[in-house]
Amino acid sequence: MGKPTAASQRAFQSWGRYPKSTPERIIAVRDRMNLPKLGKDDSTVLAYGQGRSYGDVCLNNGATLLGTSALDRFIDFNKDTGLLRAEAGTTLSDVLSQTIPQGWFLPVSPGTKFVSLGGAIANDIHGKNHHVAGTFGRHVSRFELVRSSGEKLVCSPKENSELFNATIAGLGLTGLITWIELQMKPIESDQIDVITTRFRSLDEFLALSAEANKESPYVVAWIDGLRSEGRGLLMQGDHAPAGPDASLPSFEADQKARISTPFDAPGWLLNPVSIRAFNAAYFRKQTTNIKRDRVHYNPYFYPLDAIRDWNRGYGKRGLLQYQCVVPFDDSNVTVQELLSRIAESGAGSFLAVIKMFGDIPSPGMMSFPRPGITLALDFANKGEKTIQLFHSLDAIVRQAGGAVYPAKDACMSAESFRAYFPRWEEFSIYIDPAFSSSFWRRVTS
Repeated sequence: MGKPTAASQRAFQSWGRYPKSTPERIIAVRDRMNLPKLGKDDSTVLAYGQGRSYGDVCLNNGATLLGTSALDRFIDFNKDTGLLRAEAGTTLSDVLSQTIPQGWFLPVSPGTKFVSLGGAIANDIHGKNHHVAGTFGRHVSRFELVRSSGEKLVCSPKENSELFNATIAGLGLTGLITWIELQMKPIESDQIDVITTRFRSLDEFLALSAEANKESPYVVAWIDGLRSEGRGLLMQGDHAPAGPDASLPSFEADQKARISTPFDAPGWLLNPVSIRAFNAAYFRKQTTNIKRDRVHYNPYFYPLDAIRDWNRGYGKRGLLQYQCVVPFDDSNVTVQELLSRIAESGAGSFLAVIKMFGDIPSPGMMSFPRPGITLALDFANKGEKTIQLFHSLDAIVRQAGGAVYPAKDACMSAESFRAYFPRWEEFSIYIDPAFSSSFWRRVTS
């Protein structure tokens, strides 16, 4: 492809639609056996899968993007062992459509199934089960990495192990991933047994979460981002056993989004009053302190996937997400300070989640999760006001010895990045000279 049209430029934005980015060129990668020459001119390149990263980690403004969505073929799946090999552009949704009917689930999944396997490696995604399963990269047995030199390298913990560790959470900068091999998780049904418990303070959340982590593989909580005391709903879940109320699915019934967002919402729609009203209603929708349910996996793992283009609900200026992790030491005080700062700003968020990360290390040298409390909130982009809020939150996280997730970031400073990821210089040795991104240039300049 040559110079992109306005339509294709919009298609190659990040999920947050901020910052705006215009690639100089988009090259569609359609055949892993017949790849385009990488780095053939002065323009740097970056693989672009589904664009579900929120900030600029998937963008390469003024340079070249490698569109990998056509690399979506299944290469091999052993239904007896659950070992899957598929091309890097394959989405988690595509994987689930093939494996769930045969009794296998993703070992780790984020809050959307519309993420490519390549993107899952590049950002070392995490999910509700981090305390027992760690990150996605722990379940990858090997992958193929193509360098701009033309080398095709199979990387695993034992073969090209340095590049294996650098590519997991490597932000797409070490080369082009063409296929991956992943160990799936056995399940008996498509149903999830869920216990939802109300909490009214951060102390109560920490106590409930610690117990839930001992009982359930999946634990996450919604928290009211406009209430500094930290009230919310904790949801713990597990795969239901096979039986009369739980059977392996045909999958098609829940594949597509049921609702769409046909236009950008007006900027005034999301304001402290409307967010406060929503949060109050959401907290009170559960009339008992504890509720037990059995639900399909989709609403438990992927509630927002039911709404196509839900990001448009934040208006034309887009949205920014802030996801951080702070160590367990004094985490209550730190999270309280973060929530207080957000409440004082009046920005607010109704998409706010909190959970405990475990102590299972990732092979990725730049991986974000580490033991502590992670807090993630979505904000409508209000320009400089929002960016200044994020900088003030960064100062709190830096002081606590925490970190911010690059896949969700659009404005962290170089100073913050280097504090969050002290191995960044070691990692930079493995970056392919032809690869770059808007994010990397921003945080290392």
